[in-house]
Amino acid sequence: MSDRLGVVLVNLGTPEKPTAAAVRKFLAEFLSDQRVVEIPKPIWQIILNCFILPFRPGKVAEAYQSIWTEDGSPLLAITKRQVAALKENLAEDVASGDILIRYAMTYGSPSIEDVVTEMESYSGDEYIDRILILPLYPQFSATTTGAVYDQVARLTMSRRDIPNLVVHKQYYQLDSYIEALAGSIARYREQHGSAEKLLFSFHGIPRRCVDLGDPYYCQCKETAERTVAKLGLEADDWEISFQSRLGKAEWLKPYTSNLLESWGESGVNSVQVVCPAFAADCLETLEEIKIENRDVFLEAGGKNYSMIPCLNDDPDHIQMLANIVKSYKNVL
Repeated sequence: MSDRLGVVLVNLGTPEKPTAAAVRKFLAEFLSDQRVVEIPKPIWQIILNCFILPFRPGKVAEAYQSIWTEDGSPLLAITKRQVAALKENLAEDVASGDILIRYAMTYGSPSIEDVVTEMESYSGDEYIDRILILPLYPQFSATTTGAVYDQVARLTMSRRDIPNLVVHKQYYQLDSYIEALAGSIARYREQHGSAEKLLFSFHGIPRRCVDLGDPYYCQCKETAERTVAKLGLEADDWEISFQSRLGKAEWLKPYTSNLLESWGESGVNSVQVVCPAFAADCLETLEEIKIENRDVFLEAGGKNYSMIPCLNDDPDHIQMLANIVKSYKNVL
């Protein structure tokens, strides 16, 4: 048996192409996960297959087309860059074979199971038996990281020889994460100037999830509060909101689009938006925040609007991830 450590960076996933067919395939898998939608499965499958999948993929595909790059999906391209940067940061361990780094997606390809299976057979008789699953979600939610735990549980249930495998639950609480986030905001403002308002727009989840015990809201709040304290901002300089809601149920509030509209109508001239729930820019940041919500703010009377990029492959972000990996090197 080998002492090598396998590391799997996990993100949500993405359609393979910006087409209605590819989006439909992705949404069918994503929205069928009961971690994502907790409506009783028989009822939800009727809603999903009769009212969502026949109509929504075309609209979502158009949104993907507006952000698609020569390298494909931004989320996939950035995740690959993150893996490359992490390998470079841990170059000595990677070169010696002590650490093997890959990426996987919760939905779509490559799957967590496929990547773990590859690692198990990576080096013949000295296969990798110690595997760190590192979800790229700073804040924990059952709707995101919880789904990763589910897939790992199903994977271990299918094995007779179970690998020594651990999921890193969250990293919003790390000083190095807050420093990386605050540093990225400070550098952006040094280059582009400051806005009247800094908005922390987190991915939304249904309010019911929090009422039932999901810690996500509290972790988002703490993320924003610690970041503005690091930046030295006053209470009137910033706000927290939630985006990307689905369906008619109440989600975490305030809603990003509603808050931006009210700011524009009330005379706020300039806004900068940062999205700390996302480790990589994706559809929800590059289209929903950078384009769609920009239009909401400007049409309501606002003058200047910009989005601060996610941490992506920022060196401070990669160093923070490397520190997490190193903390497991001699523990697993």
